[in-house]
Parts: sequence; C-alpha cells; structure tokens
Amino acid sequence: MKTKLHIFKVVAQNLSFTKAAEQLYLSQPAISKAIKNLEQEYKTTLFIRRRNSIEMTPEGKSFLLYTNRILAVYSEMDEKFLYKKDHFPQLISFGVSTTLSNYTIPKIIAKFRTQFPQTKFKIVSNNSEVIENLILNEDIDFGITEGSTSNPRLQFEKFTKDEIVLVTNSQNNTFPKGNIDINTLQKIPMIEREIGSGTKEIIDNFLSANNIKKLNCVVSFNSTEAIKSYLYNSDHYALLSINAITDDLMNNKLKIIDIKDLSIERWFYFVKRTGYLSSTYDYFKKFIKNNHNF
Repeated sequence: MKTKLHIFKVVAQNLSFTKAAEQLYLSQPAISKAIKNLEQEYKTTLFIRRRNSIEMTPEGKSFLLYTNRILAVYSEMDEKFLYKKDHFPQLISFGVSTTLSNYTIPKIIAKFRTQFPQTKFKIVSNNSEVIENLILNEDIDFGITEGSTSNPRLQFEKFTKDEIVLVTNSQNNTFPKGNIDINTLQKIPMIEREIGSGTKEIIDNFLSANNIKKLNCVVSFNSTEAIKSYLYNSDHYALLSINAITDDLMNNKLKIIDIKDLSIERWFYFVKRTGYLSSTYDYFKKFIKNNHNF
C-alpha cells in the first residue's frame, strides 16, 4: 500500500503517468496498474484520462490529502525504527533559498556524501516564498529560507546570520570615499530582486524601519547571479549578501560601498511544517550547522 500511495502522489504532482514513471524509475504500465488498483480498491475515479493529459477528480484531490497524511506516518515510522545515525534514506529532498543554494549548500552536501555516499539529494532552489509553499503543500519536508513568517503551519529555527551590503562595479569611482548616506542611497540607480525573494523582503523591512519609502529601482532580476552579471557591465548598484560576493571582491570585480551609520543584517532559518518529526532532519540540520563556512 505504501508504494501505491507514493506512486499516486507522484502522478498527482506531475499530472503525468510518463513523468511519474521517469521520476520513479518504473515502467509506465506499472504506474497505470498501481493507479488502477487504487481506484478499484477504493471504488472511485482518481484521474480523468484525456488523449494527451490527465487531471485529478474532486475525489482524487480529497484522496491526495489522506495520502499525504498516511505517507507522513509511514515516514515517521521509518525514522523511528529503521534509520540509525549511520544510515540514511536513499534520497533527501529539501528546498533552499537561492543565496544559500549557490554559495553554501553545495560544499556541505559534497562533504556529507563523503560520509554517506549512498544518500542522494534533490535540492529545490528558489525564493523563500516558493520554498515555504512547497513545504506547506508537502512536496518537500523542510528547507532553509531567508527570514521567517508568522504562519502557524510553519516552524522556524535560526541557522546563521548574514549581512547585506551595497555593491557596485569595482571600476565605478562615483563615490571615491567609498561611502554614502541615506539620502544618496535613495537616488542612485538600483538593481533589485523579484517580489517573493527573501532578500528583497529583508531589504524592504529595513527601508521601512528607517523611514525610507523606496529606492530608485531601474531593473529587477530573479537571481543574485543575474544581478552580479549586470553589475559587471554597469555602474549601477545592488544590495547583496556578503556571502554571494566573496569571490567577486577577491577578483576585483565588485566593491562594497558603505552606508553611513547603517547595516542590514538578516538570519537564515531552517523551516519545516509544524509538527513534522524526523531524526534524519534533526541529524542533517546538525550537520549543516557544524559544517557551513560563513
């Protein structure tokens, strides 16, 4: 039953028997048979089959809610009775904000797999809002995001502190002293992250706390790498994580412009569904804390 429910969940997530078969390394007939068996067993229709697509029935959507709850119980049983400190599941799937996924997590995962080579990882990299929604929808079990929300369905735990700094092209000599005040900050052309980004949320909260209505945003991108690439070819400015520009500072591509009497700090948080229990999560969280290099 556990296997059939897992197959159903993957089909429901992809709305495709073909994609589910590829993801689960099973044949498409095996996927179809598992779904048919569930429908016969529970005397209901879970999917409407069309020529080139499928969609969930209202009964199928309701069935998915029960499936998520049952699979969560199975997961807790596995964690309790099967997984020991020296044994992990074959696949760990979690979400990470783009800043960490680009500059921190890859090194940690590489080190982890030297100790647990049997464990593979599927890492979803996106902004904080997307990661939190994936957790709430039970597509992933946990993540690491920038900032925290007041959603009672999510539980946050502080991971590490980060600093957001103002940067520009290293050849930009507009401010030879290397610093500016708040008034100037509001006038210079800025490149920003997209709405939903944890970095943007932290910056917006900082601006509000310092009575700054808005910055002079001229372009927005959905990734830090895109912003950096823009700055390499421009004399504009951006507020970025210090961890995202370490190599750029060393290679003299970007430089920091100090904002007088102001600093922008934020926390990265471990986030999971409220009530989610997992010894794998607890151990992996401890491993990340002990091996990150900020």
